[in-house]
Amino acid sequence: MSQIQPISTRERILHMMKTVGPLSAKEITHELQITEMAVRRHLGSMERDGLIESKMIRQTLGRPTAVYGLTDTAEGMFPKSYSTLTLDLLDSLAEESGEDMVNHLFERRKEKLTQRYESEMQGKDFNEKVLRLAEIQNENGYMTECTAQEDGSFVLKEHNCPISQIADQFNHACECELKLFETLLDTKVERTECLVEQGKRCVYVIHKQPKP
Repeated sequence: MSQIQPISTRERILHMMKTVGPLSAKEITHELQITEMAVRRHLGSMERDGLIESKMIRQTLGRPTAVYGLTDTAEGMFPKSYSTLTLDLLDSLAEESGEDMVNHLFERRKEKLTQRYESEMQGKDFNEKVLRLAEIQNENGYMTECTAQEDGSFVLKEHNCPISQIADQFNHACECELKLFETLLDTKVERTECLVEQGKRCVYVIHKQPKP
C-alpha cells in the first residue's frame, strides 16, 4: 500500500503564502514552530530560485520589516486543483485543533487583504470605491460585473469563485469576504445569492449608507 508523502517545509511555506499572503520570517517561524534560522535558510533558497520576493513594510514602531510573497513563477506551480491540497490541510487542522482554528485562519486572511487594499480606497468617494473593489475582485479571478442602481446602491455579481470548493466546506470563508467588502467600503453590504448555496453566482447589494 502506498504511503502519503509528507509535505516539505518549502511546500508548507509556499502554501501559507498562497492562502494568507505575504508573511514575515517571524510569522512563518511562529506558524511552523521551527527556528527562525531554519526559516531564513528556506527563504534565502526560495528567493534564489525565483519562487518568492521580499519587500520592506513600515511598522508603527521600530524599523521596517521584510515580508515575503509569491512570484509569478511560484503562482504557476498551483494548478486549479490546488484547492484539494488546501482542503486536506484545512481538514487536518480542523481535526487536530478544531474548526475555530480554521476560522481564525480565514480571519487572518481577511486582515491581510484589508491591509493590502485599504490604501487603494483612501481619497475615493463611494462610487469610486465600489468600482475599484469590482476591479480588484476581477483581477483575482472572480469575473465581476458591477451595476449602479437608481437609489445610489450597487449590485456586484461574481460569476466565478476561485475558492468555491473551500467555501463549500468552510462557510466562514464567505463570511470573511462579506466583512472584507464592508470594511473596505465602510458601508452595509448584503449577499443575496451565493454559489456555494446552489446559486448561479455570488451577488452582493452594496448599500449607500455607513455601517451601523
